[in-house]
Amino acid sequence: MPNNKKRGGFIMQAGILAFAGIIVRIIGLLYNKPLVAIIGDEGFGYYDSAYAAYSIVLLISSYSIPSAVSKVIAQRLAVKEYRNAHRIFQCAFIYVLVVGGIASLFVFFGAGVLVKMESAVFPLRVLAPTIFLSGILGVLRGYFQAHKTMLQTSLSQILEQLVNAGVSIGMAYVLVQVAADRDMTTKASFGAAGGTIGTGAGVLAALLFMAGVYVLNKGTIKRRIERDTEHADEPYKNIFKMILLVVTPFILSTGIYNINNFLDKTIYQQIMMGIKHVEESVVATDLSAMAKGTKIANIPIALASAMATALIPGISSDFAQGDLKSVRSKVTKSVKVTMLISIPSAVGLGVLAKPVMMVIFHQPDTLELASMLLSCMAVTVVLYALSTLTQAILQSIGRMKAPIINASAAVVIHGVMMVLMELFLDVKYGLYSYVTVTVVYALLLCVLNQISVHRYLNYRQEIDKTFLRPLAASALMGAAAYGVYHGMNLLTKSNLVSLAAAIVLAAALYFVLVIHWKAVSEEELRGMPKGYLLVGIAKKIGILKPEGRSSGPIKKKKKRKKRKKKKTGQTKKKI
Repeated sequence: MPNNKKRGGFIMQAGILAFAGIIVRIIGLLYNKPLVAIIGDEGFGYYDSAYAAYSIVLLISSYSIPSAVSKVIAQRLAVKEYRNAHRIFQCAFIYVLVVGGIASLFVFFGAGVLVKMESAVFPLRVLAPTIFLSGILGVLRGYFQAHKTMLQTSLSQILEQLVNAGVSIGMAYVLVQVAADRDMTTKASFGAAGGTIGTGAGVLAALLFMAGVYVLNKGTIKRRIERDTEHADEPYKNIFKMILLVVTPFILSTGIYNINNFLDKTIYQQIMMGIKHVEESVVATDLSAMAKGTKIANIPIALASAMATALIPGISSDFAQGDLKSVRSKVTKSVKVTMLISIPSAVGLGVLAKPVMMVIFHQPDTLELASMLLSCMAVTVVLYALSTLTQAILQSIGRMKAPIINASAAVVIHGVMMVLMELFLDVKYGLYSYVTVTVVYALLLCVLNQISVHRYLNYRQEIDKTFLRPLAASALMGAAAYGVYHGMNLLTKSNLVSLAAAIVLAAALYFVLVIHWKAVSEEELRGMPKGYLLVGIAKKIGILKPEGRSSGPIKKKKKRKKRKKKKTGQTKKKI
């Protein structure tokens, strides 16, 4: 494995993971387009309902494993306990084999309990084995993340999604043809099941890749363990106890943090079908419209998820060594970078919701509704990004209870709101109630986590350059994007061309504004992925002046050193 010193900082590692996360989500959107065309809005509703139930069980059983494993192993690696780090890795494997196996069996046999629409049961059962495979994959990803390298995880995520996309589309088409002689609902259910087969195939491909990476690094790992003779071996009993103590809070906080999606879908289905007697196919179509908006809104949130993943090992190591100054510095940088990208993303989605939806999900039956929902939920991009980041910070410093308490309070408040709004408002406002409580949940979580971080780290985030200036720049950017899109659309009559022009010009304007208004410094810009390229562009167009010493090429610096040496030599001769 490469030396830590040779790797980029945590912002760079987060950038690698964010880049992969965004690619993964873009691939997801691109393959969802033909998938919805094959299985229809009704089928996509069944697919989304099954996937929501699968996700919550996955979160509880396996999803938190990479973060938990990377945290505890990073703490051992920080003090060079390589033997104990590997023992933790082995115990984590045993843990996921047991827990993942139980969870998979629960989903297969309890599918009828987890989803309320009968046509979503078959797709959910197909997903059951994927939970077992995901646990093993999570341990391998967490092990490499603990070494502060995100490249392996990033590549495995891209591979997973590529395989997922190809198999999902292919199997959806095959199963729809198998059910060609049956009614539309059965065809939709079979098509949804074909889509879920792709999820399992993707996880299997990623698992094989990560296993191969581990085998390639096995020699280095073995040599490190053999050289570690200074530390006593931790008993396996103590390690299992520690894993349970660390993983359980991760599971609870992550599960509660994400349960709102599953809870909202369950409440919506129960009230609409059970109390207001809306047909299952209509409810499935409604959930399809909501899922489309959510999938698009999740793309920029990938940065926060990546930042959180990259942040955990570094903060855990610094905190274990008592370096609170470094912890606060990492928190400041991560929040600022996340907001610099999340705020304009939210504004962009808000003003260009329909053009974006037309490119990806152009089904006429749900286009207007899905676009409106996306526009309404755009603000959650900022709220979820910040709450995801602060949750990871709290977990990294050992404050496991805080995210659980905060998420529980947010879930209860938003759950009560959801039930009351769905019961007492007209059916036509059902999805708007859904979006409203989603925004409320994200806001509550964001505020409560921020309060906890301030309390435990005695930390206060800078407001002006982190939030206000990017927000002002985003507002002008949004207005420009809206005007450019509609102007270009009148001229070209092409949605894609108009959208591309609006995005490019809006991004350029935002870049100029945040630098001109000094929302980001040259040093901060350099610390970002491809930062030197961004600095170079900013200097070429004249919006960024050099700070302090010139940051030119290495050759120029060497020439200056030689000149200084010559001058010094001449002075000595004269003396």
